Amino acid sequence: MPELPEVETVRRGLALKLEGRRLVRVQQNRPDLRFPLPANFVRRLEGRRVAAVKRRAKYLLIEMDDETVLLVHLGMSGRMLVSRREGAIAEPHDHVVLETDDGWVVRFNDARRFGLMDLADRDTVADHPLLAGLGPEPLEPEFNGPGLAAALAGRSTNLKAALLDQRIVAGLGNIYVSESLYRARLSPRRRAGTVSGSRANQLVAAIKSVLEEAVEAGGSSLRDYVQTSGELGYFQHRWAVYDREGQACPDCDCNFKRTGGVRRIVQGGRSTFYCPGRQR
Repeated sequence: MPELPEVETVRRGLALKLEGRRLVRVQQNRPDLRFPLPANFVRRLEGRRVAAVKRRAKYLLIEMDDETVLLVHLGMSGRMLVSRREGAIAEPHDHVVLETDDGWVVRFNDARRFGLMDLADRDTVADHPLLAGLGPEPLEPEFNGPGLAAALAGRSTNLKAALLDQRIVAGLGNIYVSESLYRARLSPRRRAGTVSGSRANQLVAAIKSVLEEAVEAGGSSLRDYVQTSGELGYFQHRWAVYDREGQACPDCDCNFKRTGGVRRIVQGGRSTFYCPGRQR
């Protein structure tokens, strides 16, 4: 599932083509995605001008000039593909298509249909059931060491599971939690409540640096994710531990023969990758 860097990359690509433009045509090719599309979906969007394209955690928020917000989640395989009208080629699984007044076409393509779209009001979108209760944005100044330490205090769950909890920090998933813990030299097995003081500061710095570099690289492409141009992301080539079981860490000084390199364990039904020599 796309995580914060992938969704932020898509947001930036959409903003370049949609902000300030009018939606002259909205095409709905099926009644539902993961959930049914809202009533009067086409009528509420067609003819509206896009005021802004924003992001909250792993959700896109496309604001219209009448304060309607198109809320989008990419799910497992969703793509937002942008092309010129004259070069646009319809593909299977193009479920929603937006056309702008200057000739751009945005296709929401989702083979597995785990993505979703909903409509909300700008003033109340923060209270939407999908957004209410989300934790701080990790790239914002409000996300800091003391705040993270307070959110983790008293928690007996493992640190990996705590960081995947969207109420503690929004937008992180399996890949970027593994990479951030590696940079922070913290074990995913560590009890979350033990992370405070300098450890919390170090972890916040690691999360921010990993996410910033991933956004700069256009995200990570594993299976379905591509940028709005159709280009792959490139951060997967910089992974230190994720999906590198049995390989040596890129900048680790531990004894590879003794540790066996990057280790894979299962936590909460999901794979975790870490270096047992570096991460404590």
